[in-house]
Amino acid sequence: MTRCLEYSKNLTCWFEMILSEHFGHSFKIKFIDNDILSLSLNESSRSITFHADATTFMRADSNLAIAEWDADTEEWQSILGSPLPAPGATFLPYPLITKTDQGMNIAYDILGLTYWMLSRQEEVGRTDLDEHGRFPATASHAFKHGYLERPVVDEWLYILGQVIKRVWPFIQLKQHAFSIKVSHDVDSPSLYTFKPWGTIARMMAGHLLKRHDVCAFLQAPFVKLASRSLIHPTDPFNTFEWIMDQSDRHGLTSAFYFICGHSDPLDADYHLEDPRIRNLLRRIHARGHEIGLHPSYGSYQAPGLIRQETDRLHRICAEEGIQQSKWGGRMHYLRWEQPGTMQAWSDAGMSYDSTLGYADRPGFRCGTCFEYPAFNPMTQQILPLRIRPLVMMECSVIDDVYLGLGTGQVAMDKVRSLRHACQCVGGCFTLLWHNSQLSDESRRSMYVEALA
Repeated sequence: MTRCLEYSKNLTCWFEMILSEHFGHSFKIKFIDNDILSLSLNESSRSITFHADATTFMRADSNLAIAEWDADTEEWQSILGSPLPAPGATFLPYPLITKTDQGMNIAYDILGLTYWMLSRQEEVGRTDLDEHGRFPATASHAFKHGYLERPVVDEWLYILGQVIKRVWPFIQLKQHAFSIKVSHDVDSPSLYTFKPWGTIARMMAGHLLKRHDVCAFLQAPFVKLASRSLIHPTDPFNTFEWIMDQSDRHGLTSAFYFICGHSDPLDADYHLEDPRIRNLLRRIHARGHEIGLHPSYGSYQAPGLIRQETDRLHRICAEEGIQQSKWGGRMHYLRWEQPGTMQAWSDAGMSYDSTLGYADRPGFRCGTCFEYPAFNPMTQQILPLRIRPLVMMECSVIDDVYLGLGTGQVAMDKVRSLRHACQCVGGCFTLLWHNSQLSDESRRSMYVEALA
Protein backbone atom coordinates (compact mmCIF):
# COMPACT_ATOMS: atom_id res chain seq x y z
CA MET A 1 0.00 0.00 0.00
CA THR A 2 1.41 3.40 -0.92
CA ARG A 3 1.80 6.18 1.56
CA CYS A 4 -0.79 8.39 -0.15
CA LEU A 5 -3.36 5.63 0.37
CA GLU A 6 -2.27 5.07 3.96
CA TYR A 7 -2.78 8.74 4.73
CA SER A 8 -5.95 9.19 2.72
CA LYS A 9 -7.88 12.42 2.37
CA ASN A 10 -10.45 11.13 4.87
CA LEU A 11 -7.76 10.26 7.38
CA THR A 12 -6.18 13.69 7.03
CA CYS A 13 -9.61 15.25 7.57
CA TRP A 14 -10.11 13.08 10.66
CA PHE A 15 -6.75 14.21 12.06
CA GLU A 16 -7.86 17.81 11.57
CA MET A 17 -11.12 17.08 13.40
CA ILE A 18 -9.25 15.54 16.34
CA LEU A 19 -6.89 18.51 16.59
CA SER A 20 -9.73 21.03 16.25
CA GLU A 21 -11.69 19.39 19.06
CA HIS A 22 -8.64 19.16 21.28
CA PHE A 23 -7.07 22.57 20.71
CA GLY A 24 -10.00 24.68 19.51
CA HIS A 25 -8.37 25.77 16.23
CA SER A 26 -8.62 24.62 12.62
CA PHE A 27 -5.22 23.28 11.64
CA LYS A 28 -4.36 22.04 8.17
CA ILE A 29 -2.30 18.91 7.58
CA LYS A 30 -0.47 18.05 4.40
CA PHE A 31 2.50 16.05 3.15
CA ILE A 32 5.52 18.06 2.11
CA ASP A 33 7.67 15.00 1.43
CA ASN A 34 7.34 11.21 1.47
CA ASP A 35 7.71 11.00 5.23
CA ILE A 36 7.16 14.56 6.47
CA LEU A 37 3.80 15.93 7.60
CA SER A 38 3.20 19.64 8.00
CA LEU A 39 0.78 21.24 10.48
CA SER A 40 -0.21 24.80 9.61
CA LEU A 41 -2.65 27.38 10.98
CA ASN A 42 -4.77 29.74 8.88
CA GLU A 43 -2.65 31.98 6.65
CA SER A 44 0.44 31.81 8.85
CA SER A 45 3.67 30.97 7.07
CA ARG A 46 4.87 29.08 10.13
CA SER A 47 4.36 25.35 10.62
CA ILE A 48 5.12 22.29 12.70
CA THR A 49 6.55 19.27 10.92
CA PHE A 50 6.48 15.62 11.96
CA HIS A 51 8.41 12.59 10.84
CA ALA A 52 5.52 10.41 9.63
CA ASP A 53 5.69 6.64 10.12
CA ALA A 54 2.65 5.30 8.32
CA THR A 55 4.10 1.81 7.91
CA THR A 56 4.42 1.23 11.66
CA PHE A 57 1.08 2.71 12.63
CA MET A 58 -0.88 0.80 9.99
CA ARG A 59 0.11 -2.50 11.60
CA ALA A 60 -2.55 -4.72 13.17
CA ASP A 61 -0.40 -6.36 15.82
CA SER A 62 1.02 -5.64 19.25
CA ASN A 63 4.70 -6.16 18.45
CA LEU A 64 5.63 -2.56 17.81
CA ALA A 65 8.88 -1.29 19.20
CA ILE A 66 8.75 1.25 22.00
CA ALA A 67 11.07 3.99 23.16
CA GLU A 68 10.89 6.59 25.91
CA TRP A 69 11.32 10.32 25.91
CA ASP A 70 12.31 12.42 28.90
CA ALA A 71 10.59 15.74 28.28
CA ASP A 72 12.31 17.40 31.23
CA THR A 73 15.75 17.06 29.65
CA GLU A 74 14.57 19.22 26.75
CA GLU A 75 12.72 21.68 28.97
CA TRP A 76 9.24 20.55 27.96
CA GLN A 77 6.59 19.59 30.48
CA SER A 78 5.23 16.04 30.65
CA ILE A 79 1.81 16.25 32.28
CA LEU A 80 1.98 12.81 33.95
CA GLY A 81 5.71 12.77 34.44
CA SER A 82 8.68 11.55 32.47
CA PRO A 83 9.68 9.36 30.80
CA LEU A 84 6.88 9.47 28.26
CA PRO A 85 6.19 6.20 26.36
CA ALA A 86 6.71 6.44 22.59
CA PRO A 87 5.05 3.38 20.99
CA GLY A 88 6.29 2.54 17.51
CA ALA A 89 9.71 4.15 17.93
CA THR A 90 12.88 2.06 18.15
CA PHE A 91 14.82 5.07 19.38
CA LEU A 92 14.28 8.81 19.54
CA PRO A 93 16.86 11.44 18.63
CA TYR A 94 18.09 14.05 21.05
CA PRO A 95 16.77 16.64 20.94
CA LEU A 96 13.40 15.33 19.84
CA ILE A 97 11.95 18.78 19.17
CA THR A 98 14.00 21.25 17.18
CA LYS A 99 13.58 24.69 15.67
CA THR A 100 13.28 25.10 11.89
CA ASP A 101 13.17 28.12 9.63
CA GLN A 102 9.37 27.85 9.50
CA GLY A 103 8.67 26.82 13.09
CA MET A 104 9.48 23.55 14.80
CA ASN A 105 10.01 19.87 13.98
CA ILE A 106 8.98 16.88 16.12
CA ALA A 107 10.91 13.71 15.34
CA TYR A 108 8.10 11.43 16.50
CA ASP A 109 4.86 10.63 14.68
CA ILE A 110 2.30 11.90 17.20
CA LEU A 111 -0.47 11.73 14.60
CA GLY A 112 0.46 8.17 13.67
CA LEU A 113 0.22 7.16 17.32
CA THR A 114 -3.12 8.94 17.57
CA TYR A 115 -4.44 7.00 14.60
CA TRP A 116 -3.14 3.63 15.85
CA MET A 117 -4.67 4.04 19.29
CA LEU A 118 -7.97 5.76 18.49
CA SER A 119 -8.88 3.69 15.43
CA ARG A 120 -7.90 0.51 17.32
CA GLN A 121 -5.85 -0.53 14.31
CA GLU A 122 -4.02 -2.81 16.72
CA GLU A 123 -7.13 -5.00 17.05
CA VAL A 124 -8.13 -5.44 13.41
CA GLY A 125 -8.33 -9.13 12.49
CA ARG A 126 -6.93 -10.39 15.79
CA THR A 127 -7.44 -14.03 16.74
CA ASP A 128 -5.76 -14.04 20.18
CA LEU A 129 -9.09 -13.56 21.94
CA ASP A 130 -10.56 -14.65 25.27
CA GLU A 131 -13.44 -17.06 25.86
CA HIS A 132 -15.98 -14.35 25.00
CA GLY A 133 -14.27 -13.42 21.74
CA ARG A 134 -12.76 -10.25 23.23
CA PHE A 135 -9.33 -8.79 22.61
CA PRO A 136 -7.85 -8.85 26.13
CA ALA A 137 -5.85 -6.11 27.77
CA THR A 138 -3.05 -8.57 28.47
CA ALA A 139 -2.49 -9.02 24.71
CA SER A 140 -2.24 -5.29 24.07
CA HIS A 141 0.92 -3.32 23.43
CA ALA A 142 -0.05 -0.92 26.22
CA PHE A 143 -0.26 -3.66 28.85
CA LYS A 144 2.91 -5.41 27.71
CA HIS A 145 4.87 -2.18 27.95
CA GLY A 146 3.33 -0.77 31.10
CA TYR A 147 1.41 2.25 29.84
CA LEU A 148 -2.18 0.95 29.87
CA GLU A 149 -3.03 3.18 32.84
CA ARG A 150 -1.69 6.30 31.09
CA PRO A 151 -3.71 8.21 28.45
CA VAL A 152 -0.66 8.22 26.19
CA VAL A 153 -2.34 10.00 23.27
CA ASP A 154 -3.50 12.80 25.54
CA GLU A 155 0.02 13.07 26.97
CA TRP A 156 1.57 13.49 23.54
CA LEU A 157 -1.12 15.99 22.51
CA TYR A 158 -0.20 17.95 25.62
CA ILE A 159 3.37 18.10 24.31
CA LEU A 160 2.05 19.14 20.89
CA GLY A 161 0.05 21.92 22.57
CA GLN A 162 3.24 23.34 24.04
CA VAL A 163 4.92 23.25 20.63
CA ILE A 164 1.91 24.99 19.08
CA LYS A 165 2.21 27.77 21.65
CA ARG A 166 5.90 28.20 20.79
CA VAL A 167 5.16 28.47 17.08
CA TRP A 168 2.00 30.60 17.42
CA PRO A 169 2.34 32.32 20.81
CA PHE A 170 -0.59 34.67 20.13
CA ILE A 171 -3.31 31.97 20.06
CA GLN A 172 -5.28 30.68 23.02
CA LEU A 173 -5.70 26.92 23.15
CA LYS A 174 -8.92 25.30 24.28
CA GLN A 175 -9.04 24.61 28.02
CA HIS A 176 -10.54 21.27 29.03
CA ALA A 177 -12.40 20.72 32.28
CA PHE A 178 -12.27 17.36 34.04
CA SER A 179 -15.59 15.50 34.11
CA ILE A 180 -17.08 12.19 35.19
CA LYS A 181 -19.58 10.11 33.23
CA VAL A 182 -21.25 7.19 34.96
CA SER A 183 -23.14 4.43 33.19
CA HIS A 184 -24.85 1.24 34.26
CA ASP A 185 -25.34 -1.90 32.17
CA VAL A 186 -28.72 -3.31 33.21
CA ASP A 187 -27.93 -7.00 32.87
CA SER A 188 -30.15 -7.88 35.82
CA PRO A 189 -32.62 -5.23 37.00
CA SER A 190 -33.88 -7.63 39.66
CA LEU A 191 -32.44 -10.59 41.50
CA TYR A 192 -35.81 -12.32 41.83
CA THR A 193 -38.62 -10.68 39.83
CA PHE A 194 -38.09 -12.23 36.40
CA LYS A 195 -36.89 -15.67 37.47
CA PRO A 196 -39.23 -18.70 37.33
CA TRP A 197 -40.37 -20.24 40.59
CA GLY A 198 -38.14 -23.26 40.11
CA THR A 199 -35.09 -21.02 40.07
CA ILE A 200 -36.42 -19.10 43.07
CA ALA A 201 -36.73 -22.37 44.99
CA ARG A 202 -33.11 -23.30 44.21
CA MET A 203 -31.96 -19.83 45.28
CA MET A 204 -33.87 -20.15 48.54
CA ALA A 205 -32.20 -23.48 49.21
CA GLY A 206 -28.80 -21.91 48.60
CA HIS A 207 -29.58 -19.00 50.93
CA LEU A 208 -30.59 -21.34 53.72
CA LEU A 209 -28.35 -24.40 53.37
CA LYS A 210 -25.12 -22.89 51.99
CA ARG A 211 -25.10 -19.33 53.31
CA HIS A 212 -27.36 -19.77 56.34
CA ASP A 213 -29.03 -16.48 55.44
CA VAL A 214 -32.59 -16.65 56.76
CA CYS A 215 -33.38 -13.07 55.72
CA ALA A 216 -32.47 -13.77 52.09
CA PHE A 217 -34.41 -17.06 52.26
CA LEU A 218 -37.57 -15.17 53.23
CA GLN A 219 -36.89 -12.20 50.97
CA ALA A 220 -36.80 -14.20 47.73
CA PRO A 221 -40.47 -15.30 47.57
CA PHE A 222 -41.66 -12.03 49.10
CA VAL A 223 -39.98 -9.92 46.40
CA LYS A 224 -41.18 -12.26 43.66
CA LEU A 225 -44.79 -12.00 44.85
CA ALA A 226 -44.62 -8.26 45.56
CA SER A 227 -43.23 -7.33 42.13
CA ARG A 228 -46.36 -7.68 40.05
CA SER A 229 -46.51 -4.08 38.79
CA LEU A 230 -42.98 -2.86 39.51
CA ILE A 231 -39.70 -4.21 40.84
CA HIS A 232 -40.02 -4.18 44.61
CA PRO A 233 -37.78 -1.63 46.40
CA THR A 234 -36.28 -4.33 48.64
CA ASP A 235 -34.93 -6.37 45.72
CA PRO A 236 -31.11 -6.42 46.13
CA PHE A 237 -30.52 -5.45 42.48
CA ASN A 238 -33.08 -2.65 42.47
CA THR A 239 -30.53 0.07 43.19
CA PHE A 240 -31.78 2.49 40.53
CA GLU A 241 -33.19 5.15 42.87
CA TRP A 242 -30.03 5.05 45.01
CA ILE A 243 -27.81 5.39 41.92
CA MET A 244 -29.80 8.37 40.66
CA ASP A 245 -29.68 9.95 44.12
CA GLN A 246 -25.88 9.73 44.07
CA SER A 247 -25.67 11.18 40.57
CA ASP A 248 -28.01 14.03 41.49
CA ARG A 249 -25.90 14.78 44.55
CA HIS A 250 -22.77 15.08 42.39
CA GLY A 251 -24.40 16.90 39.47
CA LEU A 252 -24.05 13.88 37.18
CA THR A 253 -26.36 12.16 34.71
CA SER A 254 -26.49 8.39 34.97
CA ALA A 255 -26.89 6.42 31.76
CA PHE A 256 -28.72 3.08 32.04
CA TYR A 257 -28.18 0.67 29.14
CA PHE A 258 -30.91 -1.94 28.65
CA ILE A 259 -30.70 -5.30 26.88
CA CYS A 260 -33.19 -5.34 24.02
CA GLY A 261 -32.64 -8.79 22.51
CA HIS A 262 -32.09 -12.43 23.38
CA SER A 263 -29.51 -14.10 21.17
CA ASP A 264 -27.78 -16.21 23.84
CA PRO A 265 -28.46 -17.74 27.30
CA LEU A 266 -26.04 -15.12 28.71
CA ASP A 267 -28.53 -12.39 27.89
CA ALA A 268 -30.97 -10.90 30.37
CA ASP A 269 -34.02 -12.60 31.90
CA TYR A 270 -36.28 -9.58 31.26
CA HIS A 271 -38.03 -8.16 28.21
CA LEU A 272 -38.22 -4.46 27.45
CA GLU A 273 -41.98 -4.69 26.86
CA ASP A 274 -42.61 -5.94 30.42
CA PRO A 275 -44.74 -3.36 32.32
CA ARG A 276 -42.24 -3.38 35.19
CA ILE A 277 -39.40 -2.46 32.84
CA ARG A 278 -41.55 0.17 31.16
CA ASN A 279 -42.22 1.62 34.60
CA LEU A 280 -38.48 1.71 35.28
CA LEU A 281 -37.78 3.44 31.95
CA ARG A 282 -40.37 6.12 32.73
CA ARG A 283 -38.93 6.66 36.20
CA ILE A 284 -35.36 7.07 34.91
CA HIS A 285 -36.52 9.53 32.27
CA ALA A 286 -38.67 11.48 34.73
CA ARG A 287 -35.67 11.99 36.99
CA GLY A 288 -33.62 13.41 34.12
CA HIS A 289 -31.28 10.49 33.55
CA GLU A 290 -30.41 8.70 30.33
CA ILE A 291 -31.59 5.47 28.71
CA GLY A 292 -29.43 3.60 26.24
CA LEU A 293 -28.80 0.33 24.44
CA HIS A 294 -26.97 -2.77 25.67
CA PRO A 295 -27.00 -5.06 22.60
CA SER A 296 -27.41 -8.78 23.21
CA TYR A 297 -24.48 -11.16 23.63
CA GLY A 298 -24.51 -12.52 20.08
CA SER A 299 -24.96 -9.21 18.30
CA TYR A 300 -21.37 -7.95 18.14
CA GLN A 301 -20.81 -9.75 14.82
CA ALA A 302 -24.39 -9.30 13.62
CA PRO A 303 -25.16 -5.76 12.39
CA GLY A 304 -28.76 -6.74 11.69
CA LEU A 305 -29.33 -7.62 15.34
CA ILE A 306 -27.87 -4.35 16.54
CA ARG A 307 -30.20 -2.51 14.18
CA GLN A 308 -33.22 -4.55 15.33
CA GLU A 309 -32.44 -4.01 19.00
CA THR A 310 -31.87 -0.29 18.46
CA ASP A 311 -35.26 -0.03 16.74
CA ARG A 312 -36.87 -1.95 19.57
CA LEU A 313 -35.46 0.44 22.18
CA HIS A 314 -36.61 3.46 20.20
CA ARG A 315 -40.08 1.98 19.73
CA ILE A 316 -40.66 1.21 23.41
CA CYS A 317 -39.29 4.59 24.50
CA ALA A 318 -41.52 6.38 21.98
CA GLU A 319 -44.54 4.49 23.31
CA GLU A 320 -43.65 5.70 26.80
CA GLY A 321 -43.16 9.30 25.67
CA ILE A 322 -39.40 9.19 26.23
CA GLN A 323 -37.41 11.50 23.99
CA GLN A 324 -33.66 12.10 24.07
CA SER A 325 -31.33 14.27 22.02
CA LYS A 326 -28.81 11.44 21.73
CA TRP A 327 -28.79 7.68 22.03
CA GLY A 328 -25.79 5.62 23.04
CA GLY A 329 -24.82 2.52 24.91
CA ARG A 330 -22.35 -0.31 25.29
CA MET A 331 -21.94 -3.88 24.05
CA HIS A 332 -22.88 -6.74 26.40
CA TYR A 333 -19.79 -8.35 27.99
CA LEU A 334 -17.78 -5.63 26.20
CA ARG A 335 -17.75 -7.88 23.12
CA TRP A 336 -16.25 -5.97 20.21
CA GLU A 337 -14.85 -6.83 16.81
CA GLN A 338 -13.00 -3.97 15.17
CA PRO A 339 -14.18 -2.36 12.97
CA GLY A 340 -17.37 -4.35 12.29
CA THR A 341 -19.09 -3.67 15.61
CA MET A 342 -18.29 0.02 15.40
CA GLN A 343 -19.66 0.22 11.86
CA ALA A 344 -22.85 -1.53 12.99
CA TRP A 345 -23.38 1.04 15.76
CA SER A 346 -22.97 3.82 13.23
CA ASP A 347 -25.27 2.18 10.68
CA ALA A 348 -27.94 1.76 13.38
CA GLY A 349 -27.95 5.54 13.83
CA MET A 350 -26.57 5.61 17.36
CA SER A 351 -24.95 8.80 18.66
CA TYR A 352 -22.14 7.24 20.67
CA ASP A 353 -20.67 3.99 21.91
CA SER A 354 -18.91 3.45 25.24
CA THR A 355 -17.66 -0.13 24.91
CA LEU A 356 -13.97 0.49 24.37
CA GLY A 357 -12.44 -0.39 27.68
CA TYR A 358 -11.01 -3.77 28.58
CA ALA A 359 -12.82 -6.30 30.74
CA ASP A 360 -9.72 -7.85 32.30
CA ARG A 361 -7.95 -4.60 33.24
CA PRO A 362 -8.97 -0.97 33.76
CA GLY A 363 -7.14 1.71 31.83
CA PHE A 364 -6.96 3.56 28.54
CA ARG A 365 -7.66 1.08 25.74
CA CYS A 366 -7.78 3.92 23.21
CA GLY A 367 -4.97 5.89 24.80
CA THR A 368 -7.33 8.76 25.60
CA CYS A 369 -10.03 9.84 28.04
CA PHE A 370 -11.65 12.21 25.54
CA GLU A 371 -14.66 11.38 23.36
CA TYR A 372 -13.80 11.47 19.66
CA PRO A 373 -15.26 10.86 16.17
CA ALA A 374 -15.13 7.24 15.04
CA PHE A 375 -12.92 6.25 12.12
CA ASN A 376 -13.16 2.92 10.29
CA PRO A 377 -9.56 1.75 9.64
CA MET A 378 -10.68 -0.70 6.94
CA THR A 379 -12.82 1.61 4.80
CA GLN A 380 -10.90 4.76 5.79
CA GLN A 381 -14.23 6.49 6.46
CA ILE A 382 -15.12 8.98 9.18
CA LEU A 383 -18.31 7.73 10.86
CA PRO A 384 -21.17 9.81 12.31
CA LEU A 385 -20.57 8.09 15.65
CA ARG A 386 -18.75 9.25 18.75
CA ILE A 387 -16.45 6.91 20.65
CA ARG A 388 -16.60 7.44 24.40
CA PRO A 389 -13.74 5.32 25.80
CA LEU A 390 -14.46 3.36 28.96
CA VAL A 391 -11.76 3.86 31.59
CA MET A 392 -13.01 1.51 34.30
CA MET A 393 -15.59 -1.19 34.92
CA GLU A 394 -16.05 -2.09 38.57
CA CYS A 395 -15.72 -5.84 37.90
CA SER A 396 -12.29 -5.32 36.31
CA VAL A 397 -10.96 -4.05 39.62
CA ILE A 398 -13.02 -5.97 42.17
CA ASP A 399 -13.67 -9.48 40.83
CA ASP A 400 -11.28 -12.38 41.36
CA VAL A 401 -11.51 -13.40 37.70
CA TYR A 402 -9.83 -10.09 36.76
CA LEU A 403 -7.62 -7.96 39.05
CA GLY A 404 -9.29 -9.30 42.19
CA LEU A 405 -8.57 -6.27 44.37
CA GLY A 406 -11.87 -6.44 46.23
CA THR A 407 -13.34 -3.26 47.69
CA GLY A 408 -10.63 -2.23 50.14
CA GLN A 409 -7.94 0.43 50.13
CA VAL A 410 -5.88 -1.11 47.32
CA ALA A 411 -8.89 -1.11 45.01
CA MET A 412 -9.76 2.45 45.92
CA ASP A 413 -6.20 3.55 45.26
CA LYS A 414 -6.52 2.08 41.77
CA VAL A 415 -9.70 4.06 41.15
CA ARG A 416 -8.08 7.26 42.42
CA SER A 417 -5.04 6.72 40.21
CA LEU A 418 -7.15 6.35 37.06
CA ARG A 419 -9.34 9.28 37.98
CA HIS A 420 -6.25 11.40 38.70
CA ALA A 421 -4.79 10.64 35.26
CA CYS A 422 -8.03 11.87 33.69
CA GLN A 423 -7.97 14.98 35.88
CA CYS A 424 -4.41 15.84 34.90
CA VAL A 425 -5.22 15.97 31.19
CA GLY A 426 -8.65 17.57 31.72
CA GLY A 427 -10.41 14.51 30.34
CA CYS A 428 -13.41 12.42 31.31
CA PHE A 429 -13.33 9.61 33.86
CA THR A 430 -15.86 7.15 32.42
CA LEU A 431 -17.05 4.64 34.98
CA LEU A 432 -19.24 1.57 34.42
CA TRP A 433 -20.92 0.25 37.55
CA HIS A 434 -23.66 -2.35 37.20
CA ASN A 435 -26.83 -1.77 39.20
CA SER A 436 -26.53 -5.39 40.38
CA GLN A 437 -23.08 -4.70 41.88
CA LEU A 438 -24.26 -2.33 44.60
CA SER A 439 -26.11 -4.68 46.92
CA ASP A 440 -23.61 -4.51 49.79
CA GLU A 441 -22.30 -1.56 51.77
CA SER A 442 -18.63 -1.95 50.84
CA ARG A 443 -19.39 -1.63 47.12
CA ARG A 444 -21.68 1.32 47.71
CA SER A 445 -18.99 3.08 49.73
CA MET A 446 -16.46 2.47 46.97
CA TYR A 447 -18.88 3.80 44.36
CA VAL A 448 -19.59 6.95 46.36
CA GLU A 449 -15.89 7.60 46.83
CA ALA A 450 -15.25 7.08 43.11
CA LEU A 451 -17.64 9.96 42.39
CA ALA A 452 -16.28 12.26 45.08
